[in-house]
Amino acid sequence: MAKSKKQEYQCSVVNETVLIHLIKKPSAGLRSKADFFVQCDQSECQYVDKNELPCPLNLSLFADEIREREEKAKQQREESEYQ
Repeated sequence: MAKSKKQEYQCSVVNETVLIHLIKKPSAGLRSKADFFVQCDQSECQYVDKNELPCPLNLSLFADEIREREEKAKQQREESEYQ
């Protein structure tokens, strides 16, 4: 799967432009499913591992990319069923 492209984003928490990208973060539990997460390049930010308020990052920033990835995964599952 192609890597997410980094985007510039004006972050209101750190008051500067940061780079963000979409990643798949393993979910807790026994399932092998991973959840999407918006990651920024500010490792010192207290919200770096959370997309929760007051952090302005959320999945809607990558809605098109998520939709494309899910469609591609669906196509791959359907292709593997026919093999």
